[in-house]
Formats: sequence, structure tokens, C-alpha cells
Amino acid sequence: MRTFNVLRAITTSQLVLASHISSRAETSWSEALAKASDFVSNLTLTEKIGVVSGGYLTPGLACLGSIGPISRVGYNGTCFSDGTNGVARSDGVSVFPSGITAAATWDRELLYKRAVAIGEEFRAKGAHVILSPVAGPMGRHARGGRNWESFGPDPYLAGVAINASVLGIQSTGVQACSKHLVANEQETQRSSTTADDGMVVEAISSNVDERTLHELYLWPFANAVKAGTSSVMCSYNRVNGNYSCANSDLLTTFLKDELAFPGYVVSDWYATHGTEDFANAGLDLEMPGNLSVLAGPAYFGDLLLDAVKAGLVPEERLDDMAKRVMAPYFRLGQDRNYPTLDPANGAVLLTYEYGHQSPLFEFIPVVDARDVRGDHAKLIREIGAAGTVLIKNVNETLPLNNVTNIGVFGNGASYPTVGSVFLDIQERPEGFEYGTFDIGGGSGTVRHTDLVTPLGAIHDYAKESGARLQTVLDNDQLAEGTFKTVYPVPNVCLLFLKAYATEGTDRASIDLQWNATRAVESTAALCPNTVVVIHGPGVILMPWADNENVTAILAAHYPGEQTGNSLVDVLWGAVEPSGRLPYTIPKNLSEYGPDIVESPVNGSADGWQSNFLEGQLIDYRHFDAADLEPQYEFGFGLSYTSFDMSDTLKVDGTATLSALADKSLGIEPGGLIDLWTIVAKATVEVTNTGNRTGSTVPQLYVSFPQDTTPEGTPVKVLRGFNKVSLDAGETSIVQFELARRDLSYWDISTKQWVIPEGEFTFMAGFSSRDLRSVVAMTVLK
Repeated sequence: MRTFNVLRAITTSQLVLASHISSRAETSWSEALAKASDFVSNLTLTEKIGVVSGGYLTPGLACLGSIGPISRVGYNGTCFSDGTNGVARSDGVSVFPSGITAAATWDRELLYKRAVAIGEEFRAKGAHVILSPVAGPMGRHARGGRNWESFGPDPYLAGVAINASVLGIQSTGVQACSKHLVANEQETQRSSTTADDGMVVEAISSNVDERTLHELYLWPFANAVKAGTSSVMCSYNRVNGNYSCANSDLLTTFLKDELAFPGYVVSDWYATHGTEDFANAGLDLEMPGNLSVLAGPAYFGDLLLDAVKAGLVPEERLDDMAKRVMAPYFRLGQDRNYPTLDPANGAVLLTYEYGHQSPLFEFIPVVDARDVRGDHAKLIREIGAAGTVLIKNVNETLPLNNVTNIGVFGNGASYPTVGSVFLDIQERPEGFEYGTFDIGGGSGTVRHTDLVTPLGAIHDYAKESGARLQTVLDNDQLAEGTFKTVYPVPNVCLLFLKAYATEGTDRASIDLQWNATRAVESTAALCPNTVVVIHGPGVILMPWADNENVTAILAAHYPGEQTGNSLVDVLWGAVEPSGRLPYTIPKNLSEYGPDIVESPVNGSADGWQSNFLEGQLIDYRHFDAADLEPQYEFGFGLSYTSFDMSDTLKVDGTATLSALADKSLGIEPGGLIDLWTIVAKATVEVTNTGNRTGSTVPQLYVSFPQDTTPEGTPVKVLRGFNKVSLDAGETSIVQFELARRDLSYWDISTKQWVIPEGEFTFMAGFSSRDLRSVVAMTVLK
């Protein structure tokens, strides 16, 4: 029976998930700023300095960073905590799916629910600020060490994701800190270093033109500000020669003037390198500040106090800094009945950094941590499955049926031999050899209180179903190809491979690690039904993808602590792998675009330079412009059923539309109000043509008129998507709404968004290369 309904893909400015929004009501920005202004007016000069200088007011809080309390005015301080995938350096917490995994769901509701759950755990631990979500790095380089933390290289998808994340986090009363502003696309020389001769070598400078900044790297931050983000973190690197945290073009002109951002800018930890030039440029809060001489220098605190007294930083600017820092505190009601800090914070932090032999334990109480996980494991399991992308499935290999002999192979299946968290990233940036990767490394990693491994979950499932299980967990042994311990040959060989990525270093290559290619070839030679499962940070090479005995491939990303259960759900069809790639998989690294800059152009202090000459043409935009065939394209993913799309895409635009936004409508957080006005709607029919219920992601791409837009305009850009679940035979009309900003380009001469004259081409399909319906029309009338 063919059924029919209507679904709508709403724009990020209209994301409403009323059934899930917390009952905690946010105060308006204007009211919060008024409260903050009154608060700051009652502070002494030294106390104002303390509000904008991490660690200045003592005693501080047992947190990654803190603003100390001011008891005489009833302020208990503010606790800042990592990380992007759960409460870092803690115990009794959940390990959530990574940003790139969440992006791979292409699911607004799951993105929001993930953020709510993360926010709930931070709040329960007593943390006021979560250093998340991440929109930078975006993934200009396939080898970028922190790509796994963010939402991928497309600004529209990243904008939707960061919007949902800010709304979700702050619905719990926790401040979101959107990061890292901006163009911090590599870890190599991300911050300044000192050469052997004592010369300070400056951080790499990301040299990016103004249009590319607006249309690509800054785009998601506008969504974050529109959603009400409390703070924005400026990054370690330089942008066009100036440190991001001292770059007035970014912090003041773009963020505070153009986007009307009313919150505060906080430095990344030790990303401040000066006093008055940073404060006057727009940096509102230095972190971590005055911790110790060994920890590193602080440039606010007493130095800022001296600068204010000397007139180098106006006191009015200091008042503005303090007011901005305090406004979100009042806006989210953190001044009323906020949970106290987990008393175990100090002991867990100390153990994490120094181990159990530290003499500091004499001063730190050792108590059990608050367990704040609640029932979040169920959501983590759901997102882990939804973010798994099925990219090959020959003859419906998956879901598995009537399997009585299962092989679980590969070094990515078992519990990590290193224990609950991997900390040795400096010595082993490639990660640990034995054990599953469900999360990456650095400040975004989270310590496991519980971990369900692939091997553990499959063992339990096999035992329950009466199937036999055979294992070989050493990739070198697999590569030898003898399989002396395996008999008979399993019905299906599940081969678990992995790649690690971490903050602090970029990946050495985008190949899978530990002899993975030989492990695939040998396993496939033995087992004609080999299913490869990859846990990795995003882009990886698959030179074996066309091997006829590799019958299915799953890209499971970093799915969090329920990784094993998520995979069992997908492998045996309890749920489908409804994810889609939020990036492009190339056939080789050289085809992906510009690589990491690994050496300076000269031996001077200013020698590290990265020129973004490709402009906006990264990931699928690069493949389109260069007419390259990827291994698997952006937006691609298979289902356990089949879908079709009508060729009757319809686009309706506003009857009278000007090229420029109407400034008379005003400005609010997010920029000119009119930039977010819906100016066009597109509709297309999608049908489930298979025999089971399933999900797909219709996507809308737009080609701007090439003859009326500047050189470097992408061939096409993503401007809409919606995840649709349909029963067998069911048809839906999917609607995409386009805001004025979606159809505009940044004009560098007039410094404003402009809708160009000429014919736009609108394309709907199931990936960036699978486009089923096309219509051309002019937008300006």
C-alpha cells in the first residue's frame, strides 16, 4: 500500500524541538546584561580583573579553569570544563559519540538530544561552562588531528549541528563555549614554540581571504551566535598574521559588530600572548590564567590591572569584558540553586595528571565521584548506530541472518589494553595497538566508567543465539594469512580496523594503522564473506574497497561507550545504519586537497605560513571543481531498503526579493535579522521502494550563477537536508526552507551579503554525486 505524508526540513534559525526542551527558562540577553552591569558596578577594580582573569581570584575551583568566587557579593565562581564528548578528567560519566559521529547521523533531533544529555552531566558535576561545541577545525586537511571533534567540512551541515548543540547544552542551564575561532585547521605548530637558540617561533598563520572566512570557516559561528552561545573560544593559531585572540577583525568587527554577539570571548588555554593588545582587540577572558609559574605565563591578572591603571586599556573596556563574562551566568540562572562541584573533582584531576603517588593527595580529599550518567547509555547506543555509515553491502550481506559461525578479527575489537583512558598521546600519537577506539585523544577525550566493546557485545549476542565465535585480534597474525587457529572458516568474518587521531599532533597518514591493508587482504582471501568495520576520525583510505570478498563496509567513526551494542544493533538489523558521510573519502591523499604544512617557509620567527589559496573549495567542493571521482562522496550512505526521488523538484521564491538584506529590520545575535528570513522553499517527493522500514537523507544543493558571482564560487553547496523514516511503499513530500543567507555570497567590496542576479540551479538527491531532480530559476525579481 502506498502511503503519503509531508515532512519539512527546517532551517537552523527555526530549530524547534519543544518536546525535549528543558523547563529551565532562559533570561533574555538584555535582562541578563542589565543584571551583569549592576553586578560589575559593585565590584572593586581588582575584583573586575578577577572576573576576566582565570585563576586570579583565590581560592579557585577544582576545575580545568575557573573564575574564583567573590563572597562579599554572593558570587560562588564559575567552573570551566572539557570536553566535547562528555565530562573530561572525571569519573562516573558517559563517553558520548564524537562530533563527527553526531554529524554522520544527519539528524537534528539526535544532535539536540546528544547535547542535552552532555549538558545534564556537566550540570550534575557542578560545571558551569562546557568547552564545546566545535566548529573549528572544519577539516580542510584530511590528516587534521582534531577533525573528529567537529561536525565536518561543510559549513551548512556544521551550522545545523552547532545550532542544535548550543540549544541542547544551554537548555540544561550550562553555558556553551563554541570553538575554535577560527581557521585552526592543523595541530602542527598550532601555537608558538621556542627554538634551541631561544628565538620564539610564532604559531602558524592561516592566511584566508575575507570571502572564504565568511562563507566557509565563520559560517557555523553565526549559527552558534544565533542559537545564543554564551561564549566563543578563540584559537591558538594566527589568522592573516595576527593571533586569533588578538585579532580585532575577528573578535570585534565580525563577532561583536557584524553578528551582534553579546557574550564573551575566552582564550584557548595559554593562547594569550599579550595584555593590552589582546584585551583591546576583543578578548574578554584569559584562561587558564594565573595557575603557577611552571604552568605557563599569564598576561591578564596583575598585568591587566597595571594596563588599566596606566590607561593602556580603558576601564570602560574592562567593565565591558566583565559584563560580557557575567551575562550568561545570569541569563542561564546559574546564580540560583546551581549544583555544587563534585567533591571528587580534585582527586580525579590529580590522579589523571600525576597518578596515585602524588604528594598533593595530602591536601585533596579522596571520595567517591558523583555518578551522573543516568540512562544516557540508551541514547549513546542509538546515536552510535545512527552515525554508522554503510558504504558497501554486496547482495544484502547485511543485516546478518542465520549466521552460526562468526569470526571476530582485528585489533580494534577488544577492550583497550591501556585501561579506561589513553593518555600517552605525546609518545604514541598513533594510539594503542590493542583495543577498540570509541573516542579520540586530547582535551576531547573522556575517561570510561563503562565500555561495551564490539567483541563483548558480539560474544553476548552469539551466546544468546547459539552461534560459535572465533577470534584473532592480532593484525600481524592476520596479515600472515595462515589462520592456523581458525577452523572451520566462519560464515562471516567481522574485521575490526581502526585509526587514531588526537589533539596536539596531526595524523601521519590517512591509512588505517597496524598492517590493516594486509589484514583485509588475508582475511578476504580466507573468508568470502568479510565485513570490515572501521573506527576512525573521519577520512581514511580504503585501497581494498573493491575486493570482491569484502562484502560490506561500515564506517562507525568514534561512537562512544556503547560501541559494541550499537554495532550489534546494526549488524543484525535491529536498527539500520542510517548514517551518511559528512565528508568525502578520496582514492588517495593527494586528491583530497591541500595537505598539512609541516615546515616553515624560512627560518624566521614568522616562518610558519599556511595559505588558503583554494578558498572555499575543500572536500566535495574541491572534488567538484577538479572533476575528481572520489572513493565515496560526501552525503553518501546505503540503507537496508531502497529509495527513489521524483524528478519534480519545485522551488518557490519570494515574489519580490532585493539583492541586499533590509537593515531597517534591525540586528540581533546572529547578525542582520533579514539574513535569516525565509526567501525560498523547495519540495520533492521521496519514496521507500524497498520491503522494510528505513531512513534516508534527501539533500538539497544549490549552484550559484557563475557569471555574476566572483571567481572561486563552488560548483554547488549544500543548502538543505532532512532525515526521513518511511515504511515500505510510503512516499513523503520533503520541504527545504532557504534563508536569505543561504542564497547570498559575501561581497568583499561592500562588505555585505548579496544575492546575485542570474539563474540559480537547485538539485535534490541522496548525496553530492547522486542528484535526482534539478530545476533552474532566477531568485531576484
